[in-house]
Order: sequence, then C-alpha cells, then structure tokens
Amino acid sequence: MKEALTRTDFNFPNQKSVYHGKVRDVYNIGEELLVMVASDRISAFDVVLPRGIPYKGQVLNQIASKFLDATADIVPNWKMATPDPMVTVGHYCKPFPVEMIIRGFLTGSSWRTYKSGAREICGVPVPDGLKEHQRFPEPILTPTTKAEEGHDEDISKEEIIAQGLVSAEDYTKLEDYTRKLFQRGTEIAAEKGLILVDTKYEFGKVGDQIYLIDEIHTPDSSRYFYADKYEDRFAAGEQQKQLSKEFVREWLMENGFQGKDGQQVPEMTDEIVQGISNRYIELYEQVTGDTFVKSSAENVVARIEDNINKFLDN
Repeated sequence: MKEALTRTDFNFPNQKSVYHGKVRDVYNIGEELLVMVASDRISAFDVVLPRGIPYKGQVLNQIASKFLDATADIVPNWKMATPDPMVTVGHYCKPFPVEMIIRGFLTGSSWRTYKSGAREICGVPVPDGLKEHQRFPEPILTPTTKAEEGHDEDISKEEIIAQGLVSAEDYTKLEDYTRKLFQRGTEIAAEKGLILVDTKYEFGKVGDQIYLIDEIHTPDSSRYFYADKYEDRFAAGEQQKQLSKEFVREWLMENGFQGKDGQQVPEMTDEIVQGISNRYIELYEQVTGDTFVKSSAENVVARIEDNINKFLDN
C-alpha cells in the first residue's frame, strides 16, 4: 500500500510562515501567495486521525481545482495554478473567521441537532415533523465560527454581525455567493446523477475584493446523495447511499468515538485505511465524471517540493 503523506516541512524562498491545518499545510510566500499542500491526513469530529489515507490529498486537491474553475464566473477565487496533483497555489487572502455552511436537506449534524429536540439551527427556525434526509423547502444557511483549534461553533447571522466578525455589507455578499455557488454545485451534481446535499464555503479578502478560498465541493466539505434512489429510500425510511466523509464518521461512532474527552480512536488497520482510500477514489470519479489517475508514489515529498519551486521560479 502506498505510504500516505501526513506532513510537509518545506522552506521556500520568501516564505513568511507555514500553517499546519487539520488536512492542509499552508505556506505563506511573502504575503502575496499561498501554497496549499493537500496532505493525506484525515480528520473527523475535529480530530486528526492517527493514520493518513493514500491518495486522499490528490483527490481533494483535484476536485477542488475543478470546481474552482467551474464557479469562477460567480465569485473570484484564490486559485492561480495547480503545479502538483496535491498542491494549489493562489492569492494570499485575509480569511473571514466564519465558514458559510448551506444545507438542502436535514442530514448529518443538523439531523442530530434536530433529533435532540432543537427547532432552531444557527438562528434558522426549523418546523416540527421533519424526517431524516428530508429536503428543506429552500436551502438554509447555518454558519459556524472558524476555530484555530478545537471545535467550530454554530453561530447565527445576527451574532456574526453583532460580534464584528463580518460587516453587514460583506455578510450580505457572502450569503449571495453561497447560494449561487450551491445552486451551481447542485446543477453540476445532477449531471452526474448526484444530489449536492450540503457543503461549506470559505471566503477571504484582498483589499476590498472578496475571494472564494480553500476547497469547494469535495467529499470533505460536502455531502452527496445518489439521485436515482433518493425518493424510494426516503419514502421507506431507509438510509441514503452517500458520497461524503460521513462513512468515516459512522465507522468511528460505531466504534465508540465522537471526538469527546476520554474517547480513543479505534484501531485503523491496513484494511480500514485501504478501504477509505478506495472510497475517496470512488468519490472522485463519481463527483467529477473523470477516471482517477494515481500520481507517482515515489519520492512524493521531493516531487512536491520540486514542482512548487519550479512554479515560484517562473
């Protein structure tokens, strides 16, 4: 089995800093460029799991790159180039400290919140009598804070503006971009026989210009259902067949882990790791409609460093 890339520690010319996130290593080049390396780390419940997943970084980077290109007419985005299958280079932006989450269905964490008795999600009222995986009449926005460490926290539009996290003017633009991006993602998914269920977007600024940043419409940031069986499964009260990282969360929950204090991550055997890798490759092919071409497994760190340096030299 290919060895997973779980960390990089490069030192590029004019490098100001490096940030090791849950999944990505982000290099600040002169506060003009960001070099984002999509590692093979995998996180769930805001915890980085102890083993990486081969090809996961390539899957995420290439899906995000494809969808950034497919939505660039809606809002400018940070991407400039993808010099390596696991790397995107783009504009250095000052990020807004919130994630814009949009949900078309009552699924995942929103269902768990609803099932516990809540009838309001991030300030959005939700009626009684809904079922798991039910489509909302209109997609709802359920933003969260963007935590440097630990758990992101649900927050309402009103709280975001009152706390000065985002100005009222900018928040109106973020809402508009979020809805338009979700509509475009929904249309693209439908062409592949999929339903875009929910997703998150992150935005930043260069001067007064808002940019879409980070990843978009990947299985780490989004959830997809298969369209052909959705109605039948929903009518029968059955679980939906999903394309998302939810299968990893479900495996963890089945083995007693939800990221809470004192809980131990279950053993990630080679078989489990390979199975997750295969699912990510399946996700790539379903979501993009393209055949996944595995990048070279030889000297991955050296390859990435060389490809980034070639881009920066140009």
